[in-house]
Amino acid sequence: MMKKTISSIFAAILSLAFLGSIICCASTDSKNTKGETNKAEEKTASPAPAKPAETEDPGVILMFDESVAIKDTGSKAFTCTSATEVVKRMTLGWNLGNTLDATGGAGLNTETSWGQPKTTKEMIDGLAKSGVKTIRIPVSWSRHMDRKNYTIDAEWMKRVKEIVDWAIENDMYVVLNCHHDNYSRLAKMPAVSGYYPSPINKNESERFLLNLWTQIALAFNDGYDEHLVFETMNEPRLCGTNFEWWFDAYDFDCKNAAACLNEYNQLVVDTIRASGGNNQKRMIACPALAASPDSALAAAFKMPVDDEPDKLIVSVHMYTPYSFAMQSPGETKFTASHQANLKQYFSRLNTRFVSKGYPVYIGEFGATNKDNLEDRVAWFSYFISESRQYSMTCMLWDNGVWELKNNDYNEHYGFYNRREQTWYFPEILAAMTSASQIEIQ
Repeated sequence: MMKKTISSIFAAILSLAFLGSIICCASTDSKNTKGETNKAEEKTASPAPAKPAETEDPGVILMFDESVAIKDTGSKAFTCTSATEVVKRMTLGWNLGNTLDATGGAGLNTETSWGQPKTTKEMIDGLAKSGVKTIRIPVSWSRHMDRKNYTIDAEWMKRVKEIVDWAIENDMYVVLNCHHDNYSRLAKMPAVSGYYPSPINKNESERFLLNLWTQIALAFNDGYDEHLVFETMNEPRLCGTNFEWWFDAYDFDCKNAAACLNEYNQLVVDTIRASGGNNQKRMIACPALAASPDSALAAAFKMPVDDEPDKLIVSVHMYTPYSFAMQSPGETKFTASHQANLKQYFSRLNTRFVSKGYPVYIGEFGATNKDNLEDRVAWFSYFISESRQYSMTCMLWDNGVWELKNNDYNEHYGFYNRREQTWYFPEILAAMTSASQIEIQ
């Protein structure tokens, strides 16, 4: 059922959201401005019962059923309240890829729908023992929501909490995000379909994000200290367009997308802060479009305003250089020019963000397997060594795919054998832990 009341602080957020949408995010269609939709024509001549007219867009309001929402009842005090220090301590991270972010199947079965095994405590324990200090847990939420009111399935939330808790028990840092909830194309999207950075979808996107993060903030609050970090979105982007993976500062849709995304990040930060408790000082990571370093370095990207000092983090993904780290077949040798390219990116990220009090973490990075282990080891060592000069933490993307077939190098980012709790390429693990300056127990 619809939640009938919200706290005064959430009411303030909603007022700001309405105002922000009018001021900041230009609309290309005056018929789809904030809080407005086209109504179906009323049928007045027929004696038969008319179909209900299309209802007005309810606006950016809380709609989920709080009576069934999972609520955190724990109590754990923060011991470190600086995002800069937390990112430094996170040192080396790993992504639980293609698991809770998978979108196949239904219910709890989505976890294994992309071919990965069900996550176990033993898997997480094995990561911790190998020297990994941080686990990023990508989660896709929209397909686990009630299609009428955005209520997250309680069993799904419990499963997410279970895995988070296993990591926390190992004294690991955890990044919890909103992953594959970006709508698939630049078109008016249905309700409860996630978000999209465009004016026509701004109202629905903000309603989704408000309801999502309010529920996450209920489930994860006082029971979690600074070891839990929230990440607003994964790779928010213009899916289905020519600008899905790159940013053109002069393109109309790109400019609109950047403006909308700035507001989405602000809305999520405000929502988390409004939940009070430990979330009032929770570390929150925010990406630019596609989480790319180029988008982050563009003038159009703005970090949210936050009353809490030193609590925000910039999230960037780097499969860089593309020709070596991702492209198939691309290049197999890690060269001096590749090193220079990486060095320049880290230096610019430091100048734009770190030096101004916004720590940066690389939420995803990796080099696909091209049967070039020696060069990959060199790449991983150089990548992490350069990033650590600016106290950045790097989180390895792992989708479980590692074995080469038919000279296809596409998306071979498998590193950790989850079933055996071993590493497919121990040389890469050694290079990463050494560059991260981690002492393995």
